[in-house]
Amino acid sequence: MAAEVANGGNRAHLEELVLENARKAKSIYANAAAGASGRKRIKLDPLLAESDPDLNKTALSLRLHAEYSDVQTLPEAIASKLPAAVPRKKKPKAAAAEEAPEKSEEQARRLIEGIPTRSSGPGGANSSALVLSRKPASASSSTSTPNQQRNEPQQMSLTRRSDILSQPRPDWHPPWKLMRVISGHLGWVRALAVEPDNQWFASGAGDRTIKIWDMASGALKLTLTGHISTVRGLAVSPRHPYMFSCGEDKMVKCWDLETNKVIRHYHGHLSGVYTLALHPTLDVLVTGGRDGVARVWDMRTRSNIHVLSGHTGTVADLVCQEADPQVITGSLDSTVRMWDLAAGKTMGVLTHHKKGVRALATHPTEFTFATGSTGSIKQWKCPEGAFMQNFEGHNAIINTMSVNDQNVFFSGGDNGSMSFWDWKSGHRFQALDTTAQPGSLDAESGLMSSIFDHSGSRLICGEADKTIKIWKEDETATPETHPLEWKPTLSRMRKF
Repeated sequence: MAAEVANGGNRAHLEELVLENARKAKSIYANAAAGASGRKRIKLDPLLAESDPDLNKTALSLRLHAEYSDVQTLPEAIASKLPAAVPRKKKPKAAAAEEAPEKSEEQARRLIEGIPTRSSGPGGANSSALVLSRKPASASSSTSTPNQQRNEPQQMSLTRRSDILSQPRPDWHPPWKLMRVISGHLGWVRALAVEPDNQWFASGAGDRTIKIWDMASGALKLTLTGHISTVRGLAVSPRHPYMFSCGEDKMVKCWDLETNKVIRHYHGHLSGVYTLALHPTLDVLVTGGRDGVARVWDMRTRSNIHVLSGHTGTVADLVCQEADPQVITGSLDSTVRMWDLAAGKTMGVLTHHKKGVRALATHPTEFTFATGSTGSIKQWKCPEGAFMQNFEGHNAIINTMSVNDQNVFFSGGDNGSMSFWDWKSGHRFQALDTTAQPGSLDAESGLMSSIFDHSGSRLICGEADKTIKIWKEDETATPETHPLEWKPTLSRMRKF
């Protein structure tokens, strides 16, 4: 029994010796560092040593005090050039001397123990982008000479980058309402085109006919026959008295609007031609179809200038514009291609969509365009095809899209759903379902085609219930009667 007590006393004595030796070793190490610099050593933080006996943290605290004590204050030559700090109430020298080591030890403890500073998470109130900016020290920089400004020290400050996370507020748009329903076709209305003078518009349908309608009254003016299958594309030339049509019969026709007869055919597609577009400045026609290529035609000589090949699926829609990329195609292979018209080669491929791209729309005044597939509408910036934003909320197969110069963007779905968006912010200000034609089936409620007239005040929609519906803005609506329901969210930030 006496031996056990003696052994326990020896063990406790040895532990005290080990701890005493460790303390002496640390003191010698710190003294050596302090002696090399010739400055008074700052004592080890006793709170840290007692609360956390981890030797690594204690050693790091010693190294911080021993190695960096020389640079805690600026040299007098540099400190004299800095602007004077805001005068504060002076403290007694004794109190200041006591507070300085405590503040230093507190900062070191926080640095070592990794105590996080106050910050907000991604959804917090202070969630924003902070950037490091440089400002001249003197406020009166306009009165100082360039040499003085160059020699003045720079102050580093964190400022809020309001341009990165500032979501644009959407413009107020009046809601759209149904104005007129036009019946006359015996098949799905798959193509629409408006005449440059805004006097009439043309429609092509599954009944293999092209009909000309008066814009003001909606009365039928003319019916053109010649296609032997569904008419899928129409375009009216702004510089010539020509109208172009294409269909599932592989035909591309040029109609003379003075004689109402076909004057040219463009042969070359191996399957149905689903879309066509006229170049705004060149006498060039571009067509695309089920054979997966887009063909560029000389309007007058009927020669095939380019065969734009690269898609692995049906070219469902294409658009032309004056500047590069002059031709943009969307395909059921889920890609969008931008083409160099002079070389006949691909400038870029957009692979962001997961499903087939059935619709394209270019803004009439901005250098931007939109692409639509199943449940996904995306906006892009020309000419490089940089992604700008998503239009979120229209969960349907997007068959058609249109945009006017008042930044009203329309998308029509295969299930009859319609969405009206603000082009710049991506805010959907109206969502509704089309008005079904009495006697039609539920499966015939899809929107197949759409186009704004040249004034932007009328939206013409071709639908699967064999009707053409014309929509207009509600003149009686005001921001007070129909307030803007919009809340900014982090997921809606634009990149441009």
